[in-house]
Parts: sequence; C-alpha cells; structure tokens
Amino acid sequence: MESRQHSTTKEPEIELFVKAGLDGENIGNCPFCQRLFMVLWLKGVKFNVTTVDMTRKPEELKDLAPGTNPPFLLFNKELKTDFIKIEEFLEQTLGPPTYPHLSPKYKESFDVGSDIFAKFSAYIKNPRKEANINFEKALLREFHRLDVYLNTPLPEEIDQDSVEDITVSKRKFLDGDHLTLADCNLLPKLHIIKIAAKKYRDFEIPEDMTGVWRYLNNAYACDEFNHTCPADEEIVHTYASVARKMT
Repeated sequence: MESRQHSTTKEPEIELFVKAGLDGENIGNCPFCQRLFMVLWLKGVKFNVTTVDMTRKPEELKDLAPGTNPPFLLFNKELKTDFIKIEEFLEQTLGPPTYPHLSPKYKESFDVGSDIFAKFSAYIKNPRKEANINFEKALLREFHRLDVYLNTPLPEEIDQDSVEDITVSKRKFLDGDHLTLADCNLLPKLHIIKIAAKKYRDFEIPEDMTGVWRYLNNAYACDEFNHTCPADEEIVHTYASVARKMT
C-alpha cells in the first residue's frame, strides 16, 4: 500500500504486518490490524503491508518478532509491537506540518463505543436461549448510547448567533467530518458485529438508529475503511467456533 509522496521531508521506511486470511495472502479478520492499517492510510505516509499466515509463520518472521502475533510494525527497520503503543508512536512521530494529527477533539468520541464489543462478545458466546434476550438488550443499550452521541450536535455545529436551533447532528463521523483515531478503533469492531451477529444471531442494527447508520454509511464510502475491511467470509469463519449454538 503506497500513498502520496511528501517532498518536504524524508519518508520513513514503514512495513505493517497484519494477519492473513484463509488463503494465507489476503487480509484476515483482526480489528487491531485494521485499526493500524487505517491510521497509516489516514496519515498519508508511504508504507507497505505484509500479511502473515499464522498457520505457517515464515522463518524470517519468527526471527523478526519471536512470539509476537500481528499486528506489528517495522519503522526504519526498528520493530514496534503492541498495537496501542504503535498507534501512540505513529501519532507522535508522524505529525504536522507533514502529516495530520488524528487524535479526536472530544474524549467522549473515544469513550462512547468502548463497551460495545465486549457486549457483542458476551451475546454471541452465550449458549442459553433463555438468557439471549438479556444479552441482546445489553448490546442494544450500547448501540443506543452510540446513536444518541452521533445524533447530538457537537459544540462547533451549534451557531450561537443563529436563530435556527440544530437539534440533530449532521456530522459524518464520531468527532466531526474527518476520521480520527476514535473511528479507527470503533469502525473495525462495528463491521465485525454487523456481519457476525447477523450470521449467527440474526441480529441487525435497528433501522431507527439513524445516527449509527449515517455513521456506517459514511465510513463505508471511505477507502481508508472500506478497503481495509476483511472479506465477510473471514469474519464468518472466525466466529464459527466462537458463536455458541443456543439450547
């Protein structure tokens, strides 16, 4: 993956290692890999992506990052592990004026979806039919919280001098009209939930959650998200052994 060249500074040499899919070559299901893939793409830096087949990890990668699973990064030939530390490093190292800052302006943009994946995991792993409704309600509560946040105007959307009150936000993403680190964290998880919960629990995000659907539709229109998503079958395969059959 290569993006635009910056002539004002020497480009760092970057290689991102991500989990390979079922064919051993394409991108596999890993929200943390996709998170870093999105960050690098949004930074506009030149970088390469290498998929790692976890069933037969090449010898050179065993030597490069022994005991480490993707994602990991080589930055000017220096190994970086732990996706959170990698993200922090990239945000600090690749900054203005050459590269954009991606940190969200509002803390709640990071916080609002923090429990949604845990609630999904509990929901899809539950094998007891009588408990299913409670797990589903817990997941829906997190989606409702996200929907309310996305539909609530941010301070910059409200014009204090305007006579017209803005009651519903029109922004594209969590923190405004540009993707931020908060989106890189949440969107890969929402994509997994959308595919796996439908397949194994016949769950769909309610149509009346207009904020969530506006958010997802805007995200799928962005190459940085859409082109870094794993194929649906990768997600279905991952959760085939995770989703418990209800009895």
